[in-house]
Amino acid sequence: MPSPHRISSRIAAIAESATLKVDAKAKALKAAGRPVISYAAGEPDFATPAHIVEAASAAVLDPKNYRYTPAAGLPELREAIAAKTLRDSGLAVPASQVIVTNGGKQAVYQAFATLLDDGDEALLPAPYWTTYPEAIKLAGGVPVEVFAGAGQEYKVTVEQLEAARTERTKLLVFVSPSNPTGAVYTPAETEAIGRWALEHGVWVVSDEIYQNLTYDGVTAVSIVQAVPELAAQTILVNGVAKTYAMTGWRVGWMIGPADAIAGAANLQSHLSSNVSNVSQRAAIAALTGPQESASVMRDAFDRRRRLIVAGLSAIDGVICPTPHGAFYVYPDVRGLLGRSWGGVTPTTTLELADLILEQAEVAVVPGEAFGPSGYLRLSYALGDDDLLEGVARLQRLFA
Repeated sequence: MPSPHRISSRIAAIAESATLKVDAKAKALKAAGRPVISYAAGEPDFATPAHIVEAASAAVLDPKNYRYTPAAGLPELREAIAAKTLRDSGLAVPASQVIVTNGGKQAVYQAFATLLDDGDEALLPAPYWTTYPEAIKLAGGVPVEVFAGAGQEYKVTVEQLEAARTERTKLLVFVSPSNPTGAVYTPAETEAIGRWALEHGVWVVSDEIYQNLTYDGVTAVSIVQAVPELAAQTILVNGVAKTYAMTGWRVGWMIGPADAIAGAANLQSHLSSNVSNVSQRAAIAALTGPQESASVMRDAFDRRRRLIVAGLSAIDGVICPTPHGAFYVYPDVRGLLGRSWGGVTPTTTLELADLILEQAEVAVVPGEAFGPSGYLRLSYALGDDDLLEGVARLQRLFA
């Protein structure tokens, strides 16, 4: 029998990504011939815009991209990211304080690894993206959940954060727009949280990957724009995946104070070295080229957002706040629990998600992946026809 200590306890304790697990199961069922509609993956259904693909095609033929380049990223891309950060986050930062990473997920991991020591606490507003607590624990930190439900539009308050703060609190994870809820903090809410962090010397890791996907005239104000002094204790995480339909290209980045970025760059030099040069060339085209395609995709997400909110809100027992950002809805489905559906009586959203997959052939992610039970996450970054058919199936199941 293998020893229980065959692999490290830290690695053995990692929970599998729930969103990828559900998506993989849905794809397996589809491959077996079942007409499954999946709302699981946070991935745009659009093709990467043509001018970005063309830039990558040219890069493949250029021998200069066949060799190692600086671990922190191509200088041209770091400059483009600095310009984008000034434009969209209101922060003037030199390219030397930018690190290009293999997707936003690596940037998140490196941010926590750079800041946290064993036992340091990280305040984690819930619902949260499933990777945050695992990455915090991998860095030796302790995630401290601070929950805000549908009644608060899934946004935590300064009072809640202060109640959770201890002498071990090292950082706060701030995400606006949010995955999984689509919630966007107002400028006043963002400033209040930023001032609280500044006052108490709490680092902020701000994930801005969805900052360009907002609706109804709402703007996702960066926490460093709301409180400029906070830049000295903030790491910004971002990437091209969501805005430009480039999830598979694996280009993200992190931005922060010089000492933190130097530490993270040292880590990356040993961890992965440079991101694929072809993908970096594509990212340069995304950030510096025409933005019309991104606007078209955002308009499509907006239309789908309104459709799915209306469809889910028509189901008795479902409360679906209207999100103002990203491409997710996060309905409160506690009203469906404890009731019998097709001979099954789910008491948790894990059980409810399984029921939905088996009886309606619709894949959703249960709230347990993001915090407390009682909620579901559905991505509306899928085709219009599938979106409408999936909602219709749910309406029939819960009629």
